Amino acid sequence: MYVTRDRALTAPAKDLDALAAELRDRTEILDALYRFALGQDLKDRDLFASSFTVDAELDFRPAAAAWGAEPPLMVGRDAIVTAILALFHERVNTTHQVTNPRITVDGDHASLTALVEAQHLLTATPATHALLKNRYDVELLRDGDRWLMHRVRIENVWLTGDPVAIFSN
Repeated sequence: MYVTRDRALTAPAKDLDALAAELRDRTEILDALYRFALGQDLKDRDLFASSFTVDAELDFRPAAAAWGAEPPLMVGRDAIVTAILALFHERVNTTHQVTNPRITVDGDHASLTALVEAQHLLTATPATHALLKNRYDVELLRDGDRWLMHRVRIENVWLTGDPVAIFSN
């Protein structure tokens, strides 16, 4: 589930080509999560969509359970992008911070664990907010030179504010 290896790199230190390839993969893997975060914050549909496979799954249910919500499992890149951006459109401003990434790579598959802090403010009343610290469990697939998120599971660690006001439309 979460990446808990006792080291980051697997390529031998003396094999510079393998090391460079692994570092490139790790950078592109992390970039998929950065595109996810910044795409939401900028409300940039193309950037946000560029983080997912066509048949991606986003499971926000574990996070939403922290305040008693029961959203559906989101399936499919277009459905995920439309649902999330529509929920926030002209109503919620967000900022996401990604930290503590841990990555494993196995051929064309990868796993990513990270902490993401997401601040949400209602545009009309910025004092109404929700600050969520979430743990992300992500499975990714290689897509040429980049990586795409195929399965994303978001679990809440803690929160402050009023998530019901933010996530109710």
